[in-house]
Amino acid sequence: MKKITILLLIISIKINALACDACDKQQPKLLRGITHGSGPDSDWDYLIVGIMVVITLYVLIASIKCLARPAEKNKEHIKRMILNDANQ
Repeated sequence: MKKITILLLIISIKINALACDACDKQQPKLLRGITHGSGPDSDWDYLIVGIMVVITLYVLIASIKCLARPAEKNKEHIKRMILNDANQ
């Protein structure tokens, strides 16, 4: 855990090194120092990216939740067949 924390700290400190000066001037204030290339073409780009981020975070949280605490209690669920075979 300590290694991951240190890695994230280093990445967050060095994040300004990701964009060159020419690209930095073309970006809006929100994205300066983070991305290369020209900035978004329209405000729709922000909306599309925002929706993608929300969907991705929802799927990530739902996946972790289902993996951490599966709520299937049915005795005839397929996982029971696998678990019972492993116990025999």
